[in-house]
Amino acid sequence: MYFHDPMATGASKIAFQAEKGCPHPLGATADAEGVNFSLFSKNGTAVDLLLFKTHDDRDPFQVIHLDPFVNKTFHFWHCYVRGLKPCTHYAYRVDGPSDPNSGHRFNNKKVLIDPYSKGNTNTLWNRVDACGPDDNLATSMRSVVVDTAAYDWEGDQPLNRPMEDTIIYEMHASGFTKSPSSGVKNPGTFSGIIEKIPYLKELGITAVELLPVFDFDETDVLRVVAGKPLENFWGYSTVGYFAPQSAFCVNPETSNHLQEFRDLVKALHKAGIEVILDVVFNHTDEGNHEGPIFSFKGIDNGVYYFLTPWDKRFYFDYSGCGNTFNCNQPISQKLIIDCLRYWVRETHVDGFRFDEGSILSRGEDGAPLTHPPVVWQIELDEILADSKVIAEAWDAAGLYQIGHFPGDRWAEWNGRYRDDIRRFVKGDPGIVGDVAYRLAGSADLYQERGQLPINSINFITCHDGFTMNDLVSYNTKHNEENGEDNRDGINDNLSWNYGIEGDTTEPAVEALRQRQIKNFAAILMLSRGVPMILAGDEVRRSQKGNNNAYCQDNEISWFDWNLVAKNQDIYRFWRRMIRFRKNHPSLCRRHFFNGSVNERGLADVSWHGCQLNSPGWSDPEARALGMTLGGFNGEADIHVMFNMYSEALDFEVPLLRDRRWFKAIDTAEPVPRDIVNPGSETELDGNLSSVSARSIVVLISR
Repeated sequence: MYFHDPMATGASKIAFQAEKGCPHPLGATADAEGVNFSLFSKNGTAVDLLLFKTHDDRDPFQVIHLDPFVNKTFHFWHCYVRGLKPCTHYAYRVDGPSDPNSGHRFNNKKVLIDPYSKGNTNTLWNRVDACGPDDNLATSMRSVVVDTAAYDWEGDQPLNRPMEDTIIYEMHASGFTKSPSSGVKNPGTFSGIIEKIPYLKELGITAVELLPVFDFDETDVLRVVAGKPLENFWGYSTVGYFAPQSAFCVNPETSNHLQEFRDLVKALHKAGIEVILDVVFNHTDEGNHEGPIFSFKGIDNGVYYFLTPWDKRFYFDYSGCGNTFNCNQPISQKLIIDCLRYWVRETHVDGFRFDEGSILSRGEDGAPLTHPPVVWQIELDEILADSKVIAEAWDAAGLYQIGHFPGDRWAEWNGRYRDDIRRFVKGDPGIVGDVAYRLAGSADLYQERGQLPINSINFITCHDGFTMNDLVSYNTKHNEENGEDNRDGINDNLSWNYGIEGDTTEPAVEALRQRQIKNFAAILMLSRGVPMILAGDEVRRSQKGNNNAYCQDNEISWFDWNLVAKNQDIYRFWRRMIRFRKNHPSLCRRHFFNGSVNERGLADVSWHGCQLNSPGWSDPEARALGMTLGGFNGEADIHVMFNMYSEALDFEVPLLRDRRWFKAIDTAEPVPRDIVNPGSETELDGNLSSVSARSIVVLISR
């Protein structure tokens, strides 16, 4: 191999000796004597390793030219730099065919970060310079050597909470504390979340699902609206799969990425809260044929991406984001599995949610596979065996795979649950049969495949769409501030403003909106499956009708902590509804109902309308439903009456042997009678219960 030291003059000596090195593991691996570097490039013909003293050095202090006869094994380019220490910054230049018509975009003028880097910095980064053909050394990103061994976990391990006991809280890692109202020391960072752990414990959730924390380009200006630059806020465009997002760290330039994220995981685990990562393997931030070259494109474009066979200059766009990662190509599959294993082993995360997960099932020709290798390897991998795995079971090209992912480990965001419950609460008639399926764990979607209620992630809102407050406050989306003439975001939100679009001080409208949010909260917590809450819904966070706030790194997206006090009544209801679920095991068992009968003669589940055992499955006007859950082994029985008509109804209530019914929840009642303290329930007089319009009543037996 050859060395070049641009800082050397005269007889100056090269700082570090480079040796042959090893092809595995990929990336930069530090030990006591130095650092091993390994990079995969099948079609590359030359590789240079650039070493920088600091994150903002414009020139490398040493360039190592890798000899293909010494430093290459199969398609792996590697070297060992003796004496090199962690915190050194580095990058690559890769040469090879410059022929986009053949799918090759090699350009040795481009400085590339390591796909396996454990940390990156973008202090000098200029995205425009990475798009053109010229040298971008002075404005490129840098990877950094991270010592993964130097951390005291204090005995921490993933929590391995059973899926049926899980309650997920989906949050943006930065937006959760970025508002000045958060009062944290370092707003918008991993450490900011640590300061808010007491709030998460009080709410009662058991897991946080973090929107992407893999490194992404938060400086990417998508467009300028009213003089304000709109940038990539959500982070669904990955730059580095092994590196925590620099902008979420307090001191990324000192290579503290890994330590700061580990601190967060350890602190959440101490509080009994699991960490699930939203991961984006379906595409990368290099975009389409006009996008920047900073990693995969310059390392081996045709290996890592789906290229159109009729013109390999262009990319298949199953993701809707310009390119699609070729997930079942062997080296891409290896990267995905290596990445997941890394985050489990080195950061102790408890699981993953796969954005546009259906792309994971596409073969190398883009067609869906019956047994996609990467999906099955995730299912069967021993290191990932205890990790929760959740798929967003669709992609932007229309591949919809609810009930498709294998085994009882792969859970799925249940879009059918979201839509059916929204319709029901809004008052759509004739869907009580569908609602019963959703309440019972969506057996129609999962049971025939041998799956379970825990395969269903039940949600009503998520980051993508209206918040729950906006779901009951707006008839239509209001995305004008995104600068796309309100064309972005879905149009059919199954929402209702109850007579006034947006905020209002009209008491009747406001009271009905509050009640409908309680109805959503109650249904979510009374359903079998795994409930997921969007951060801020518990305090009525609003995005002012924006249902696609991907570019709004401002008050539209940030959690407003003033709402906790302002909307304490609805916050109280959510807290107590979560506690109610935890206190009643019949709500969260992992198996479907099977018709078993308890000692009081109650089946595990029975369905009703206003009359017992007459649920009105075929009634096209039905807007009411009753559900009785028989308790076993001394548990309370539960009887729920859902009335989504615009007038009050009387429901018959089952007779019990040796027990009485007590009212625990009534969403039409004011605080504190809407959900009472355990032991303070009022006894039902008779065998009829009146249920107000658009409300839910829950009885328990004792």
